[in-house]
Amino acid sequence: MPAVTTRPGSRRPSASGSGRVARRPGRPRKDWRALFYVLPAMVFFAVFVLYPLGQSVWLSLWKWNGVTAATWVGPQNYIDVLGDPVMRLALRNSLVFIVFYAVLPTAVGLVLAGVMARIRIHGLAFFRAALFVPQILSGVVVAVAWRYLYAADGPLNGFLDLFGLDGITRAWLGDFATALPSVGLIGTWVMFGLCMVLFLAGAQRIPTELYEAARIDGAGAVREFFTVTLPGLRREISFGLVLTTTYALRNFDVVWNTTSGGPGNSTIMPSVIIYKAAFNTRDYGIAATVSVLLTLMILILTALVLFLLRDREPAR
Repeated sequence: MPAVTTRPGSRRPSASGSGRVARRPGRPRKDWRALFYVLPAMVFFAVFVLYPLGQSVWLSLWKWNGVTAATWVGPQNYIDVLGDPVMRLALRNSLVFIVFYAVLPTAVGLVLAGVMARIRIHGLAFFRAALFVPQILSGVVVAVAWRYLYAADGPLNGFLDLFGLDGITRAWLGDFATALPSVGLIGTWVMFGLCMVLFLAGAQRIPTELYEAARIDGAGAVREFFTVTLPGLRREISFGLVLTTTYALRNFDVVWNTTSGGPGNSTIMPSVIIYKAAFNTRDYGIAATVSVLLTLMILILTALVLFLLRDREPAR
């Protein structure tokens, strides 16, 4: 049988003798037809997310009240907003809200998920549904209910009077010192049910062999939680923190329907500034500028959460 010779630079025929070049192993084949399946979603995202975002960025470079001709101001709106002490206070309040809306609900949800995963509780489905109810309620309903609870003659002060603690009773939402944490606790009550359900779902995929091995090694409930449950819920914690952080930063309905940013500016948030600029003072350029800055803040913080809680490959 004569040997097959090839010239330098020529392609060797495949083993099948068909003359087609075999694909290199390990290199994925590109199938451009798959793009047609995601094209509708990409078009929807571009039209209803990217285009409005681009419009907001463009509008933030103008001075416009919605009636008269717009005036080009370039980055001046950003300089004015970042130099405004009210805006800086709103950004600080947003960071405080992250503690109440994201950190505390995540901690409470982890504790509840750890207890429910370790101890058999009768009627577990009922407890999960009951604790998740605040998440599905309208923000306006939640705000009105808690405003009644926090009122000077409301149930909270009545409960304190009952135990002789009338010295600390006050109008919780009208006090400069307690207004912000009072509104923040509403967010903790709303969001911890979501975190708990996420963590319970994630705990079900943790292999039971890991718990059995930890108990054989003599691990107690606390050590078992930190060595098995917590590492196994890394993805759920990351997802929960992204959701709760985003909700904390863009929160409007609870704040507006409880304090409207008051007393003074003690509970002011970027979303409240956007609303007042757009509908009260009709300064759409400033409203768009704050919207762009809030979007950047959300993207940076969520990216930081995803980076810190990413799945790390084991060292070789």
